[in-house]
Amino acid sequence: MSTLTQMIERRRRLLGPAYRLFYDEPVHFVRGDGVWLYDADGKRYLDAYNNVASVGHCHPRVVEAISRQASTLNTHTRYLHETVLDYTERVLATFPGEPGHAMWTCTGSEANDLAYRIACNYTGGTGLIVTNFAYHGVTVAISQASPSLGHYVQRGPNVRTVRAPDTYRDAPGDIGAALAAAVRDAAADMRAAGIRPAALLVDTVLSSDGVHTHPAGFLKPAVAAVREEGGIFIADEVQAGLGRTGDAMWGFMRHGVLPDIVSMGKPMGNGHPLAGIVAKPELLERFGRESRYFNTFGGNPVSAAAGLAVLDVVRDEQLVDNAQRVGAYLRSKLLELKHRHAVIGDVRGAGFFIGVELVLDRSGKSPATREASRVVNALRERQVLCSTTGEHANILKIRPPLVFGSEHADLLVSTLDDVLHTLMA
Repeated sequence: MSTLTQMIERRRRLLGPAYRLFYDEPVHFVRGDGVWLYDADGKRYLDAYNNVASVGHCHPRVVEAISRQASTLNTHTRYLHETVLDYTERVLATFPGEPGHAMWTCTGSEANDLAYRIACNYTGGTGLIVTNFAYHGVTVAISQASPSLGHYVQRGPNVRTVRAPDTYRDAPGDIGAALAAAVRDAAADMRAAGIRPAALLVDTVLSSDGVHTHPAGFLKPAVAAVREEGGIFIADEVQAGLGRTGDAMWGFMRHGVLPDIVSMGKPMGNGHPLAGIVAKPELLERFGRESRYFNTFGGNPVSAAAGLAVLDVVRDEQLVDNAQRVGAYLRSKLLELKHRHAVIGDVRGAGFFIGVELVLDRSGKSPATREASRVVNALRERQVLCSTTGEHANILKIRPPLVFGSEHADLLVSTLDDVLHTLMA
């Protein structure tokens, strides 16, 4: 039995059957550096997938900040400490409009769960509207509003789903109005069941639904619709935020809306357990008066130090501009591949969030699910990492660290070109 096989068996025995591994042939990584991951044999893999290591694996400034603070003090937010205050000021300064409040957690799941609690407290409702293949987290309440987790997770009785905009199949001019109409229909269905709407929760790049980013602004009518129904808008920025779209620090800014609550996750700490929400003060006034909130290590000094270092790197290395510039270059190269490979039906995205939809035929736009799986595994064999997304798992999800350069884009595209030539032959 090989060492890798032994490790897989040991993992299954110790962690149980619920965990999943990427790829038909799993890979064992032992080190990371920038856009690269290294396996146990020393081979390096180009990482075009892991957004959690937002400023690159093991960025020295983040590592140093974590080490320095961990060697000094780490405790919870019921004691005074200035680092979490410094960090909160920096984060709030990136938001448009009047300053809000921030509340810190350890995971994006916790952040979305907290956002939902606040929405229920503020509106008096419990109804939650999400897109039809969304992923928002793993707490009980939020997993029941995460259809992409699969049929084995029961949808909550207070949850309604709406069809996500499909910018490949829908006319661009119809997208915003159709989504708003779907939100109104969902709210009406809730009311018919005796449920008062509380919130519309949307990942602002619709990552799990297949990466739909354009036309910018299509979320605005849906946000107006949920507010007309008495609910609020929660923007899930765990994947879209921190400059990933290139044209804005936060994905919601591309749509010309100001959310009532914004949730954030581990990319804020480059993988360190840092997450939280930013909310309008009026939402937290009643919540703070009527509810007790405490998260033992949400916003602890080490996490806050990691978050400050990430913000410094994003600023000093001009990573939002890099996402815009290199992301546009990468999409242009992928569009060239589309002209050479009929299996590519669409290339879309913003900045460093790109979807490449594979189809069996361009006229019918039938999802090429099996082909997408073969492509992802063939890329892994050639030491390039990406994954799939969408309800049919036929869309290549390209979401690299923000330090991805044009030379890395060239390597990704040339390897994908080789894979498509080989597999489609």
